[in-house]
Amino acid sequence: MAHEVDFKTVSTEGLESSPVADALAGLRANEARYFKNKFDHTFTVEPAADAPDAVERVRRILADERDIVVGSKPLEASDFEVDGVRWTHVFYESGLAINVLYTLAEGGKRAVGFKLSEGMDVPEELADRFKFARQKSKLAGTIRGSYFVIKGEY
Repeated sequence: MAHEVDFKTVSTEGLESSPVADALAGLRANEARYFKNKFDHTFTVEPAADAPDAVERVRRILADERDIVVGSKPLEASDFEVDGVRWTHVFYESGLAINVLYTLAEGGKRAVGFKLSEGMDVPEELADRFKFARQKSKLAGTIRGSYFVIKGEY
């Protein structure tokens, strides 16, 4: 069942099996705050098992674009459209969060973003392939992030 992510009271609900559950919950809350402030959109997530299309979409784009297979179990996912952009997020047990930004209009921005929760190592499938920049967040501590531009049509 989908639930709204509260960025004022950070909860680990749905993320308890992650070894970095508190940091991953902060990262998820950071995303919720971004979408509320930027687009006035309420960020909701649901268990990954209840969102197979979203999880498969991210899996397919990663495999097709960069031959990446995420080794961690997906815990939660979100898929929505705001201001002509489709956003798909998957939060993994390892502490990895992946988002796909896909502008629906031809020629718009399309990219995959990776965010690493504080306290987690860079996953083997991303190591030596991406450089991660650091960003401070009151909700998530230090977030390390990277991205790549999507070239194909999805």
